[in-house]
Amino acid sequence: MPLLIDGHNLIGQIPGLSLADPDDEGDLVMLLRRYTTARRGRKIVVVFDHGVYGHAQTLDGYGVSCHFARSPQDADAQLIKRIRALKRPRDWTLVTSDRQVARAAEEYGVRVISSHVFARQLLAPASPTVAPAEQRDISQSKAQIDEWMRLFGEAPEE
Repeated sequence: MPLLIDGHNLIGQIPGLSLADPDDEGDLVMLLRRYTTARRGRKIVVVFDHGVYGHAQTLDGYGVSCHFARSPQDADAQLIKRIRALKRPRDWTLVTSDRQVARAAEEYGVRVISSHVFARQLLAPASPTVAPAEQRDISQSKAQIDEWMRLFGEAPEE
């Protein structure tokens, strides 16, 4: 499921990131890239306000596409415009805590996750696809052990 993210809204919810930091957008994008990599190709579109307008090209990649608006109002308007232009809105999820943007998304059938909730998901370690060896059930029946013993030229225990 692709994500449309209200970038600065999310930055404000992530411990260790600060809106006062001039590299806050890049720091968030690195977290989002790791998130998409762990989830095998999930598409993310992130809209920032008050950023360095036009430097999105240097942040794009690894499933993350960045867009900058000139002001917070422009970012909200850009998010709403993108929501209205979605061909399959029910396939998308919006990450924001902005009520106006969330309301517009819900009207179009876009699922909404608050920035606070998504920040926790973003920072959670990716679940392993294979259980660690010590957690796997590797017990063998007596018949299986006897068969292995025969294969390796050992007499099974009686």
